[in-house]
Amino acid sequence: MKPLGDGHILAKIVRAQRDRLRNAKMRVPEAIVRRMAQTTGPAPSFAAALANPKKVRLIAEIKKASPSKGVFRTAFDVEALARTYSAAGASAISVVTEEDFFQGSVEWISRVRKVSDLPVLRKDFVFEPYQVYETRAVGASAILLIASMLDSDEIASLAALARELSLDALVEVHDEAELDDALAAGAPIIGVNNRDLKTFAVDVETSVRLGAKIPDDRIFVVESGIHARADIDRLLGAGADAFLVGEHLLTSDNPATAIGALL
Repeated sequence: MKPLGDGHILAKIVRAQRDRLRNAKMRVPEAIVRRMAQTTGPAPSFAAALANPKKVRLIAEIKKASPSKGVFRTAFDVEALARTYSAAGASAISVVTEEDFFQGSVEWISRVRKVSDLPVLRKDFVFEPYQVYETRAVGASAILLIASMLDSDEIASLAALARELSLDALVEVHDEAELDDALAAGAPIIGVNNRDLKTFAVDVETSVRLGAKIPDDRIFVVESGIHARADIDRLLGAGADAFLVGEHLLTSDNPATAIGALL
């Protein structure tokens, strides 16, 4: 794992994750989670959903809270959001499962799968094979790998395990060096997060800049900073293939209307 300064939010999240993983492995040993992952039924393809050329591909996010903004919705209903996103025309659903800082739960993925046929991306801070097995075991279609945390060898290793389990991997980058790591690892789906994880400032110019360096044979996903159709039109012009939108939907009075405006 890449070195992270003690004051970096990622370092704090990783420390909390290590503690949770120790407890999880005591409750359910890795051998059992691996077997569950290998015997879970098929899930819809995340990559195929993002490659559909007939419409704007929106990944609608279910996220209860964030370290910088706190709780997004007081009336938080996982199933209701999943149904709304599906009916409104989203191509996939992202579920933020980190517990300590985002108040999520990996169990939400199973709940989403029961009410929606859309592929589900698990968004979490993944650095161990156990987490990949766990992700497949609950029925997800894809997993997030964050290049700010992982070097290219770690990305390649975790992505290879994901492929073995029929999971797609979305590799998230924030700058040119991280993009180089993602490309070196052979990542077929690259997400550019416009949010600086140190300051939480958002700048869509990050996607415009990095998008010019993403090869055409990769799926280019824009994350964060999308609030209007004009944002999507501009980023389509920069080569974007899909858009992950969370905060804009979660703070909207009517998420379905907000999705309709973006699409």
